[in-house]
Amino acid sequence: MLRLPRPMLSRFERFSLYNSPYPAHDSGCAIDLYVAADDPVARSPVAGVVRETRTVRAPDKPYAHDDEYLILVDVDADATGLDWLGDPDDDPRDGLVARILHVDPGVDAGDEVAVGDSLGRLVRSGFFAPWVSNHVHVGFRAADANHHRARGSLPVSPDVTVSPLDWDGTGTVVETAETFVVLDAPTRADAAVAPDGFVGLASDEGVVLDGGLAHYGFGGALSPVEDGQSLSLLGERVGRAAGRDVPWADFDVLVDGVQITGLSLFASRVDFGSKLVCPGHGFATGDEVSVEIRPSADPIRLD
Repeated sequence: MLRLPRPMLSRFERFSLYNSPYPAHDSGCAIDLYVAADDPVARSPVAGVVRETRTVRAPDKPYAHDDEYLILVDVDADATGLDWLGDPDDDPRDGLVARILHVDPGVDAGDEVAVGDSLGRLVRSGFFAPWVSNHVHVGFRAADANHHRARGSLPVSPDVTVSPLDWDGTGTVVETAETFVVLDAPTRADAAVAPDGFVGLASDEGVVLDGGLAHYGFGGALSPVEDGQSLSLLGERVGRAAGRDVPWADFDVLVDGVQITGLSLFASRVDFGSKLVCPGHGFATGDEVSVEIRPSADPIRLD
């Protein structure tokens, strides 16, 4: 497993390993690095030399950019700060290649990049659900791997502590969009965390959860969890850990008794609030709401 350094992650506002329905994120084998809403620039999370840029096919969505792009970078692991947590004989860092998506390239093959350099402009392709914020997608492949297919990246582990935020399911709507709302709870003030520390929504057991709960079928843990541990949220069981993966149980997420699509979970080093995925909602800023989880025989699944 590759360990991703704090200096890489701290250049971005939020990150997620599991909040995606696409196979590239299976078992935390890719990371999405989210930028500020008003920042169109895609900053490189790695140092190295651009190997290739290409246009690739993306799902056709009416709200999305026509094209998706792939940038391959031959990674300088030392300059990037990557560590290897596995058997030294299996260390892939010599010849490591980064796969970067959702960036209209402003670089060409042969260009050198440092961590934080501009790679181009962010794009919202058909791989984005309409409630997903702008981000850079990054996966890593060994030198002898296929660098173009969706599956095959190495598992990654963020080298940061994500502090757990407890939540009772209540909050006030502070942001609305067509497909989601954000609540004012829980907040960073609910955790003893440094100003630039990462926080995330915790299970009832104190394990930080990541992913689309439960519209993407499975999520994961961003803090230590015992293999096989049962996890609950708001008093209801939501899954059982398989390593750090958490296949979601069958349940519905409801707001004031009405079913919604789900919760969007991630780690954040900026202001935090629960993000409710609810296309076609009728909520307004200032509404006080209550979220609950209820076992279901027919949960929403989008993957």
